[in-house]
Amino acid sequence: MPTELTNYQCPACTGPLHFDGATGKLVCDYCGSSYDVAQIEALYAEKNKKAETAFNAKEEKGSGDGWDTSDLGSGEWGAEDGMKQYNCPSCGAELVCDANTAATSCPYCGNPTVVPGQFSGMRKPDYVLPFKLNQQDAQKALLQHYKGKRLLPGQFKSAGVVKEIKGVYVPFWMYDGTAEADVTFEGVKNSTYRSGDYEITKSAHYDVHRAGIVPFEKVPVNASSKMKDEYMDALEPFDYEELKTFSQAYLPGFLADKYDKEAEALADKADQRVENTAVNIMKQTVEGYSTVTVKSKAVRLERGKVHYALLPVYLLTVKWKDNDYLFAVNGRSAKTVGELPVDKGRFWGYLCGMAAGLTAAITAVIYLLKLL
Repeated sequence: MPTELTNYQCPACTGPLHFDGATGKLVCDYCGSSYDVAQIEALYAEKNKKAETAFNAKEEKGSGDGWDTSDLGSGEWGAEDGMKQYNCPSCGAELVCDANTAATSCPYCGNPTVVPGQFSGMRKPDYVLPFKLNQQDAQKALLQHYKGKRLLPGQFKSAGVVKEIKGVYVPFWMYDGTAEADVTFEGVKNSTYRSGDYEITKSAHYDVHRAGIVPFEKVPVNASSKMKDEYMDALEPFDYEELKTFSQAYLPGFLADKYDKEAEALADKADQRVENTAVNIMKQTVEGYSTVTVKSKAVRLERGKVHYALLPVYLLTVKWKDNDYLFAVNGRSAKTVGELPVDKGRFWGYLCGMAAGLTAAITAVIYLLKLL
């Protein structure tokens, strides 16, 4: 049958193409030629059509007599382990990868490769948000993330080695719908005045009611068990207005995994995000109070369509003192999250400093009370 892998090659020199986020085009690694996504899509659609026609003709003709291999093992190698086997269309090397992998690279020729079968039928994404940053941008974002971290070991910045950096398209479910919210807030107005030697604060409490219908589009929820939810939540927001209709042409040069969490299983989390956002939107309309808290709420959700999208994330692994530290960078905004090591000496010094300051403050208060 026609090849199960798509390896986008330059029409001019047959070199490998990769998607360049800065230009939004597919760029050749060798001759430097660049092509629009639509242009390459059309070219490969025609190639696939010709390959399928040739394959069908060969099947009808038959292959003739040959060696009897009926007693050899059958079945897909590694299927019981959730693995799949493919052949690189560039050099013919065998590729074995996780069943969820949708884009990878050949370990022999290094050409970026896409696995179209992973996006067939219901598994095909509706949208993709292309990478805007390159690997150098991601490394700069990581260095920026180090700044201002008072407890970070001084040598981590210089001695920590970026062992690995990968651009990964992370699968997300996106939920549409509306929320009909009815919320009562408690608003507090504080006023302060002096009476003799005393300063008096007066608080007035009010019930504030808000109700309305809030439409939602593409509320994102992480659909990969491999990616930490807290990391993905912290990287938001992505610039969703730049979502593109899905095309495999955006994948070369990056990794991509299909979802392994069903949309129905994550519906409760989507509902909670919609409800919290609806209440916060109502809260933003309550002004003129010192504090505003939710007193009661009722939110009715009307669920709409669910979309499947791939969002760009760089994963950087930094090795320091035999430990690996994982960081995630938003492939569009450069927002960075990750767990940093802590200098124990600085930590205890900082803690002791805070304790000393608190002790001094308490001593001063006691002294003043004795003077009264």
